[in-house]
Amino acid sequence: MDVLGSRIIVAAFDGWNDAGEAASGAISALRDAGDYEAVHAVDPELYFDYQYTRPSSRVDAEGRRILKWPDATLWRPLNAAEGPELWLLTGSEPARAWQAFATEFIDVALREDITGFITIGAMLSDVPHTRPISIFAASQNDRMRAAHGLEKSTYEGPVGILSVFEHFAEQAGIPTASLWASVPHYVATAAPSPKATLALLDRLEELTGVGPAREHLRTEAAAWEASIDAAAADDEDMTEYIRQLERTRDTWDSPDASGDAIAQAFERYLRRRGDGPDKK
Repeated sequence: MDVLGSRIIVAAFDGWNDAGEAASGAISALRDAGDYEAVHAVDPELYFDYQYTRPSSRVDAEGRRILKWPDATLWRPLNAAEGPELWLLTGSEPARAWQAFATEFIDVALREDITGFITIGAMLSDVPHTRPISIFAASQNDRMRAAHGLEKSTYEGPVGILSVFEHFAEQAGIPTASLWASVPHYVATAAPSPKATLALLDRLEELTGVGPAREHLRTEAAAWEASIDAAAADDEDMTEYIRQLERTRDTWDSPDASGDAIAQAFERYLRRRGDGPDKK
Protein backbone atom coordinates (compact mmCIF):
# COMPACT_ATOMS: atom_id res chain seq x y z
CA MET A 1 0.00 0.00 0.00
CA ASP A 2 2.91 2.35 0.65
CA VAL A 3 3.90 2.14 -3.03
CA LEU A 4 0.49 3.37 -4.17
CA GLY A 5 0.39 6.04 -1.48
CA SER A 6 -2.62 7.76 0.02
CA ARG A 7 -4.34 9.24 -3.06
CA ILE A 8 -5.09 6.69 -5.79
CA ILE A 9 -6.93 7.04 -9.09
CA VAL A 10 -9.01 4.02 -10.12
CA ALA A 11 -9.77 4.20 -13.85
CA ALA A 12 -12.30 2.28 -15.96
CA PHE A 13 -13.91 3.02 -19.32
CA ASP A 14 -17.09 1.86 -21.01
CA GLY A 15 -17.10 -0.26 -24.14
CA TRP A 16 -14.46 -2.73 -25.26
CA ASN A 17 -12.58 -2.55 -21.94
CA ASP A 18 -15.71 -3.51 -20.02
CA ALA A 19 -16.97 -7.04 -20.76
CA GLY A 20 -20.07 -7.80 -18.74
CA GLU A 21 -20.03 -4.17 -17.58
CA ALA A 22 -17.77 -5.45 -14.81
CA ALA A 23 -15.32 -2.56 -14.63
CA SER A 24 -17.93 0.18 -14.95
CA GLY A 25 -19.97 -1.72 -12.36
CA ALA A 26 -17.04 -1.57 -9.95
CA ILE A 27 -16.74 2.18 -10.44
CA SER A 28 -20.49 2.57 -9.87
CA ALA A 29 -20.26 0.59 -6.64
CA LEU A 30 -17.45 2.84 -5.42
CA ARG A 31 -19.39 5.99 -6.31
CA ASP A 32 -22.54 4.70 -4.62
CA ALA A 33 -20.57 4.07 -1.43
CA GLY A 34 -19.61 7.73 -0.93
CA ASP A 35 -20.00 11.32 -2.03
CA TYR A 36 -17.89 12.54 -4.95
CA GLU A 37 -17.39 15.78 -6.81
CA ALA A 38 -16.08 16.29 -10.33
CA VAL A 39 -12.50 17.54 -10.48
CA HIS A 40 -11.99 17.60 -14.22
CA ALA A 41 -13.96 16.67 -17.36
CA VAL A 42 -12.69 16.73 -20.93
CA ASP A 43 -14.22 18.65 -23.80
CA PRO A 44 -15.96 15.88 -25.78
CA GLU A 45 -15.47 17.76 -29.06
CA LEU A 46 -11.73 17.10 -28.81
CA TYR A 47 -11.73 13.35 -28.26
CA PHE A 48 -14.93 11.64 -29.38
CA ASP A 49 -16.29 10.59 -32.77
CA TYR A 50 -20.04 10.97 -32.43
CA GLN A 51 -20.70 8.48 -35.21
CA TYR A 52 -18.86 5.89 -33.11
CA THR A 53 -19.89 7.02 -29.60
CA ARG A 54 -23.18 8.79 -30.16
CA PRO A 55 -24.78 11.30 -27.80
CA SER A 56 -28.04 10.15 -26.23
CA SER A 57 -31.25 11.99 -25.49
CA ARG A 58 -33.69 11.85 -22.61
CA VAL A 59 -36.67 13.78 -21.36
CA ASP A 60 -36.31 15.40 -17.94
CA ALA A 61 -38.99 15.71 -15.25
CA GLU A 62 -40.26 18.93 -16.80
CA GLY A 63 -40.66 17.42 -20.26
CA ARG A 64 -37.58 19.01 -21.80
CA ARG A 65 -35.37 16.97 -24.09
CA ILE A 66 -31.78 16.76 -22.84
CA LEU A 67 -28.73 15.64 -24.81
CA LYS A 68 -26.01 13.71 -22.99
CA TRP A 69 -22.65 13.75 -24.73
CA PRO A 70 -19.87 11.16 -24.38
CA ASP A 71 -17.56 12.20 -21.58
CA ALA A 72 -14.68 11.31 -19.30
CA THR A 73 -14.47 12.74 -15.79
CA LEU A 74 -12.19 12.52 -12.77
CA TRP A 75 -14.10 12.37 -9.45
CA ARG A 76 -12.75 13.19 -5.99
CA PRO A 77 -14.20 11.81 -2.70
CA LEU A 78 -15.71 14.58 -0.59
CA ASN A 79 -15.27 13.00 2.81
CA ALA A 80 -12.05 11.69 4.31
CA ALA A 81 -12.19 8.00 5.12
CA GLU A 82 -9.90 5.54 6.84
CA GLY A 83 -7.18 4.40 4.48
CA PRO A 84 -6.22 5.80 1.07
CA GLU A 85 -8.53 8.04 -0.94
CA LEU A 86 -9.83 6.42 -4.11
CA TRP A 87 -10.39 8.95 -6.89
CA LEU A 88 -12.44 7.69 -9.85
CA LEU A 89 -11.70 8.25 -13.53
CA THR A 90 -14.44 7.00 -15.80
CA GLY A 91 -16.27 7.62 -19.06
CA SER A 92 -16.09 6.50 -22.68
CA GLU A 93 -12.91 5.43 -24.43
CA PRO A 94 -11.89 8.29 -26.77
CA ALA A 95 -11.82 7.88 -30.54
CA ARG A 96 -8.83 10.14 -31.20
CA ALA A 97 -5.97 12.16 -29.68
CA TRP A 98 -5.20 9.53 -27.05
CA GLN A 99 -1.88 11.08 -26.08
CA ALA A 100 -3.49 14.45 -25.45
CA PHE A 101 -6.39 12.77 -23.62
CA ALA A 102 -4.10 10.87 -21.25
CA THR A 103 -1.78 13.84 -20.76
CA GLU A 104 -4.71 16.07 -19.82
CA PHE A 105 -5.69 13.78 -16.97
CA ILE A 106 -2.12 13.03 -15.87
CA ASP A 107 -1.48 16.77 -15.60
CA VAL A 108 -4.50 17.04 -13.31
CA ALA A 109 -3.27 14.03 -11.32
CA LEU A 110 0.10 15.70 -10.76
CA ARG A 111 -1.58 18.94 -9.77
CA GLU A 112 -3.73 17.07 -7.24
CA ASP A 113 -0.78 15.09 -5.79
CA ILE A 114 -2.08 11.70 -6.94
CA THR A 115 0.26 8.99 -5.64
CA GLY A 116 -0.99 5.85 -7.41
CA PHE A 117 -2.95 4.79 -10.49
CA ILE A 118 -4.96 1.56 -10.93
CA THR A 119 -6.70 0.65 -14.18
CA ILE A 120 -9.49 -1.93 -14.14
CA GLY A 121 -11.03 -3.75 -17.07
CA ALA A 122 -12.82 -6.94 -18.08
CA MET A 123 -12.40 -9.25 -21.06
CA LEU A 124 -14.39 -12.10 -22.56
CA SER A 125 -12.46 -15.32 -22.06
CA ASP A 126 -12.66 -19.12 -22.20
CA VAL A 127 -13.53 -19.58 -18.52
CA PRO A 128 -16.48 -21.27 -16.76
CA HIS A 129 -19.07 -19.21 -14.89
CA THR A 130 -19.12 -21.86 -12.13
CA ARG A 131 -15.61 -21.10 -10.87
CA PRO A 132 -14.21 -17.99 -9.17
CA ILE A 133 -13.61 -15.15 -11.62
CA SER A 134 -9.92 -14.92 -12.56
CA ILE A 135 -8.26 -11.55 -12.05
CA PHE A 136 -5.08 -10.83 -13.97
CA ALA A 137 -3.16 -8.35 -11.79
CA ALA A 138 -0.07 -6.80 -13.35
CA SER A 139 2.30 -3.86 -13.21
CA GLN A 140 5.28 -2.58 -15.15
CA ASN A 141 6.55 -1.01 -11.92
CA ASP A 142 9.21 -3.07 -10.14
CA ARG A 143 8.28 -1.79 -6.68
CA MET A 144 4.60 -2.54 -7.24
CA ARG A 145 5.31 -6.11 -8.31
CA ALA A 146 7.60 -6.70 -5.35
CA ALA A 147 5.17 -5.19 -2.83
CA HIS A 148 2.00 -6.86 -4.10
CA GLY A 149 3.12 -9.99 -5.95
CA LEU A 150 1.84 -8.75 -9.31
CA GLU A 151 2.71 -10.12 -12.74
CA LYS A 152 4.78 -8.40 -15.41
CA SER A 153 3.02 -8.71 -18.74
CA THR A 154 5.21 -9.51 -21.74
CA TYR A 155 2.47 -8.82 -24.27
CA GLU A 156 3.51 -6.97 -27.44
CA GLY A 157 0.90 -5.63 -29.82
CA PRO A 158 -1.96 -3.15 -30.15
CA VAL A 159 -3.26 -1.63 -26.90
CA GLY A 160 -6.18 0.42 -25.64
CA ILE A 161 -6.61 3.55 -23.55
CA LEU A 162 -5.92 1.86 -20.20
CA SER A 163 -2.43 0.90 -21.32
CA VAL A 164 -1.87 4.45 -22.52
CA PHE A 165 -2.77 5.76 -19.07
CA GLU A 166 -0.44 3.28 -17.39
CA HIS A 167 2.40 4.34 -19.69
CA PHE A 168 1.89 8.08 -19.16
CA ALA A 169 1.39 7.71 -15.40
CA GLU A 170 4.60 5.73 -15.01
CA GLN A 171 6.47 8.32 -17.10
CA ALA A 172 5.16 10.97 -14.72
CA GLY A 173 6.42 9.03 -11.71
CA ILE A 174 3.02 7.70 -10.57
CA PRO A 175 3.16 3.94 -9.75
CA THR A 176 0.54 1.90 -11.60
CA ALA A 177 -1.21 -1.45 -11.50
CA SER A 178 -3.86 -3.04 -13.70
CA LEU A 179 -6.65 -5.48 -12.85
CA TRP A 180 -8.49 -7.48 -15.53
CA ALA A 181 -11.43 -9.79 -14.88
CA SER A 182 -12.09 -12.78 -17.15
CA VAL A 183 -15.80 -12.97 -18.04
CA PRO A 184 -17.16 -16.19 -19.60
CA HIS A 185 -17.58 -15.46 -23.30
CA TYR A 186 -20.65 -17.68 -23.67
CA VAL A 187 -22.64 -15.40 -21.35
CA ALA A 188 -21.76 -12.21 -23.24
CA THR A 189 -25.44 -11.41 -23.64
CA ALA A 190 -26.07 -11.87 -19.90
CA ALA A 191 -24.67 -8.46 -19.00
CA PRO A 192 -24.04 -7.16 -16.49
CA SER A 193 -21.86 -9.68 -14.68
CA PRO A 194 -22.00 -8.92 -10.94
CA LYS A 195 -19.70 -11.85 -10.22
CA ALA A 196 -16.91 -10.21 -12.23
CA THR A 197 -17.60 -6.81 -10.64
CA LEU A 198 -17.37 -8.42 -7.22
CA ALA A 199 -14.05 -10.09 -8.09
CA LEU A 200 -12.58 -6.77 -9.25
CA LEU A 201 -13.66 -5.01 -6.06
CA ASP A 202 -12.26 -7.81 -3.90
CA ARG A 203 -8.88 -7.60 -5.66
CA LEU A 204 -8.91 -3.81 -5.54
CA GLU A 205 -9.40 -3.94 -1.79
CA GLU A 206 -6.47 -6.34 -1.48
CA LEU A 207 -4.30 -3.77 -3.27
CA THR A 208 -5.52 -0.65 -1.53
CA GLY A 209 -7.13 -1.72 1.74
CA VAL A 210 -10.29 0.14 0.64
CA GLY A 211 -13.54 -1.30 -0.66
CA PRO A 212 -17.28 -0.63 -0.53
CA ALA A 213 -19.84 -2.85 1.16
CA ARG A 214 -20.83 -5.44 -1.42
CA GLU A 215 -23.17 -7.98 0.14
CA HIS A 216 -25.75 -7.03 -2.49
CA LEU A 217 -23.22 -7.99 -5.18
CA ARG A 218 -22.72 -11.41 -3.60
CA THR A 219 -26.48 -11.97 -3.78
CA GLU A 220 -26.62 -10.73 -7.37
CA ALA A 221 -23.61 -12.86 -8.33
CA ALA A 222 -25.29 -16.00 -6.96
CA ALA A 223 -28.47 -15.19 -8.89
CA TRP A 224 -26.47 -14.53 -12.07
CA GLU A 225 -24.71 -17.89 -11.77
CA ALA A 226 -27.99 -19.70 -11.06
CA SER A 227 -29.63 -18.15 -14.13
CA ILE A 228 -26.81 -19.42 -16.36
CA ASP A 229 -27.01 -22.86 -14.71
CA ALA A 230 -30.70 -22.96 -15.60
CA ALA A 231 -30.05 -22.00 -19.21
CA ALA A 232 -27.26 -24.57 -19.56
CA ALA A 233 -29.41 -27.33 -18.11
CA ASP A 234 -31.59 -27.20 -21.24
CA ASP A 235 -28.66 -27.33 -23.66
CA GLU A 236 -26.52 -30.50 -23.70
CA ASP A 237 -23.82 -28.96 -25.90
CA MET A 238 -23.47 -25.97 -23.62
CA THR A 239 -23.38 -28.20 -20.55
CA GLU A 240 -20.55 -30.28 -22.01
CA TYR A 241 -18.66 -27.17 -23.11
CA ILE A 242 -18.87 -25.75 -19.56
CA ARG A 243 -17.56 -29.06 -18.19
CA GLN A 244 -14.56 -28.81 -20.52
CA LEU A 245 -13.87 -25.28 -19.31
CA GLU A 246 -14.19 -26.46 -15.71
CA ARG A 247 -11.61 -29.20 -16.28
CA THR A 248 -9.20 -26.69 -17.81
CA ARG A 249 -9.72 -24.23 -14.97
CA ASP A 250 -9.25 -26.93 -12.33
CA THR A 251 -5.96 -27.84 -13.99
CA TRP A 252 -4.83 -24.20 -13.73
CA ASP A 253 -5.80 -24.15 -10.06
CA SER A 254 -4.09 -27.42 -9.17
CA PRO A 255 -0.94 -27.34 -6.99
CA ASP A 256 1.09 -28.60 -9.96
CA ALA A 257 0.04 -25.76 -12.26
CA SER A 258 2.47 -23.00 -13.12
CA GLY A 259 1.94 -19.71 -11.31
CA ASP A 260 2.04 -18.08 -14.76
CA ALA A 261 -0.93 -20.05 -16.13
CA ILE A 262 -3.51 -17.28 -15.92
CA ALA A 263 -1.02 -14.73 -17.22
CA GLN A 264 -0.23 -16.95 -20.20
CA ALA A 265 -3.92 -17.50 -20.92
CA PHE A 266 -4.49 -13.76 -20.74
CA GLU A 267 -1.74 -13.05 -23.25
CA ARG A 268 -3.07 -15.76 -25.59
CA TYR A 269 -6.37 -13.94 -25.49
CA LEU A 270 -4.69 -10.66 -26.42
CA ARG A 271 -2.94 -12.19 -29.41
CA ARG A 272 -6.16 -13.83 -30.61
CA ARG A 273 -7.93 -10.49 -30.44
CA GLY A 274 -5.42 -8.74 -32.68
CA ASP A 275 -7.05 -5.37 -31.95
CA GLY A 276 -5.58 -5.59 -28.47
CA PRO A 277 -7.01 -4.81 -25.03
CA ASP A 278 -5.71 -2.31 -22.57
CA LYS A 279 -2.73 -4.34 -21.55
CA LYS A 280 0.91 -4.10 -22.35
